[in-house]
Amino acid sequence: MDREKVALTGAPETMLATLYARALDSHAPRSILHDEAAARAVERIEYDFRRTGITATTAAGVALRGRQLDTWTREFMAAHPEATVLHLACGLDTRAQRLGVPPGVRWIDLDHPDVIALRERLLPPPPGDYHLVRGSVTDEGWLDSVPADRPTVAVLEGLTMYLREEDGRRLIERITGRFPSGQLLFDCYGTIGIRLQKLVPAVRNAGATLHWGIDDPRELEAWHERLVLLDSLRSVDMPGLDLLPTAGRIQMRVLALLPKLRDVGRILRYQF
Repeated sequence: MDREKVALTGAPETMLATLYARALDSHAPRSILHDEAAARAVERIEYDFRRTGITATTAAGVALRGRQLDTWTREFMAAHPEATVLHLACGLDTRAQRLGVPPGVRWIDLDHPDVIALRERLLPPPPGDYHLVRGSVTDEGWLDSVPADRPTVAVLEGLTMYLREEDGRRLIERITGRFPSGQLLFDCYGTIGIRLQKLVPAVRNAGATLHWGIDDPRELEAWHERLVLLDSLRSVDMPGLDLLPTAGRIQMRVLALLPKLRDVGRILRYQF
């Protein structure tokens, strides 16, 4: 088997941590995502995954976050059989492969050209109306190429914290202003998480920098007249925490009791 040499730095390198987390979870006795495609991709990559600092606990946390976003995406596609799915900064995430692309759904995975090229070599595309788009989420051009003819759900996993707030706001304004209706699904850090970023091995070892923290998710509702917060799940309150290893369950219970730390991370769902 030919192995892919990966020479990424900064924020793009951190996608290898989430890939490795999903691969580790797939081997766990009580796997959450059962992401065998991630495990196969890891086997084909020549990279020292010890740099990610991913443990059994953090792997389960990444899997729980992915499962929640999967659930919301699946619900949206069920409610809108002719939806568009925008999976932004998709990296090597196998969401399209996990959920499938139902007949009538248009699915778009977007990331930087070198990431998409790696993705094409590692992940077989799912059947259906599936497209890979090369570009940065902060570029203006790519969104204009997406037809604005359907309800649209935009999934931004592991992205917002790497954006500057002005870039995040511009992206959200552009999406909510372009499509007739839809939802935004994403995870975020609070400002305490941004301040503690050097404690995250995947961020520290990749030389990445986190910029944007969200403490009050309702503040974003003012960014567009149609934007409404539907769900705000703290990381310490995510469904399925009982599936974490014992050490992880204890850690989450302790964090939930600390006012300054229980808002370190959230998963958000907005409609527009």
